[in-house]
Amino acid sequence: MHGMMNEMGILEEHFFKIQTEVSPAYQSELLLFIYRRYIVPFYRNFANVRRWILDGRETLAFTLLDSNGLWYVDVEVTAGNPVEVRMRPSGAHVPNKVLNKIKEDLIITIQMFEDEIRRRTLYFAWVPSKHFAKEKTFTHKRKILSQIFTGNMLLLFVIFIVFSYITFIFAGPMYAPIILVISQFILVLFSDKIIMRMGDWSITKESPYVYILQYHIPPEEFEYIRQNYPRERFLQIKREIYERTLALGRTIDVQTVQDVFSQHGINIRPENLLVKRVNVYQIVKEVASRFNMPIPKIRVANIIVPNAAATGPAPRFSLILITTGLLIQLAEEEIFAVIGHEISHVKSRDPLALFALTSAEYLFRVYVLLQFIYFFGFLYFLLALSFVYFIAKFFEARADLESAIVLGKPHALANALRKIGYRRIWIERASGRIGSWLGLDPHPPLSFRIERLESIRDPQEIKHPFIQSMKDCVNGLLREIGI
Repeated sequence: MHGMMNEMGILEEHFFKIQTEVSPAYQSELLLFIYRRYIVPFYRNFANVRRWILDGRETLAFTLLDSNGLWYVDVEVTAGNPVEVRMRPSGAHVPNKVLNKIKEDLIITIQMFEDEIRRRTLYFAWVPSKHFAKEKTFTHKRKILSQIFTGNMLLLFVIFIVFSYITFIFAGPMYAPIILVISQFILVLFSDKIIMRMGDWSITKESPYVYILQYHIPPEEFEYIRQNYPRERFLQIKREIYERTLALGRTIDVQTVQDVFSQHGINIRPENLLVKRVNVYQIVKEVASRFNMPIPKIRVANIIVPNAAATGPAPRFSLILITTGLLIQLAEEEIFAVIGHEISHVKSRDPLALFALTSAEYLFRVYVLLQFIYFFGFLYFLLALSFVYFIAKFFEARADLESAIVLGKPHALANALRKIGYRRIWIERASGRIGSWLGLDPHPPLSFRIERLESIRDPQEIKHPFIQSMKDCVNGLLREIGI
């Protein structure tokens, strides 16, 4: 988003784009959704709501009014992929936070619409290679890894507590803590190999692309298809599309997709179909080059949850894991920025630093404070974990800054965070950020991270990202508690 004063002192329009996974058939419905979910519930704040079609493109326009009558903002949302948004403030006195909130509200509303469409969307993903990769069965082992990957920290705590009790029983209180710390260290050392097992495909120089096909099933056909087409049937359709296109060095075309589905009794509507190709290897290679580190191993997990993770004890033993959900929901510039955040963790050896931090707290608790734990018990445990997780927020905040500094795309990372975590933003708006600051989550509040990224004028002016992140996190917490 950009805006500047012209020679007459009038604030020019702010223009930005929002990449969406919505097919052309649903773009008109998207504008209607914005009207119903964003404008109608707060109709007193809006005026001049109207729609028009020009050169085949539909636009929803409205005016946001200040409750005190001091300013207004004219907004035009033009359907397409990407969605184009123009904001024309009434003057320089319109607060910048108002413009940022309009942008955030529209991104969140579009994500809400995509979520509704996603519930009746069929997704196929391929990584072309010499041999067709069979779909992995979603075993209990992969389910556990998936839960860990998607942020279920409670599961990690349960696993660690169970393992701790077993170790204490067999090794005794003197040696059990040392065994536990060594076990964790081994997990960190081999984390790249462990996490690699989660992935479905390896991305290499020879197999750099991920192809994704999305078919938005019409509402009137969804229930019939859901009841009559088991997973095995769709895997057969997926394989046949691959054999007729990518396996022969051809791209995926609408006619072939229609033919294959038709043979299985499904009539495809071309306007409901999207095909996306992402050169994942080139993106990761470019980011690694900017960070001056070797290209990490790359794995793609066929999981609809949008996420990415980096692990490994050192840059040359690192691994990047990316979900197909991330590739679907984000534009390439946003994927680029997210990968920069993850590679920053690896280059700075954050997994080892966090291991050292948690191990030091654990050994201190067992060998120094154990006799006092009976008196303070749960209170100490809660305070200690909150402290460890607050320190972990420094690393996450620094990774945001380093991605912005090295890649020069702070706004792309901010937009990616909005898309990935829009539900979290709603929660923080409703209940405040204090829970996110003090909770058992290594990430700072999402709205704090976004505001911080968008406030960066010149990333190159930030000389000490970690020190700056420490200051920003402490100040953010103090502001939240009113100090």
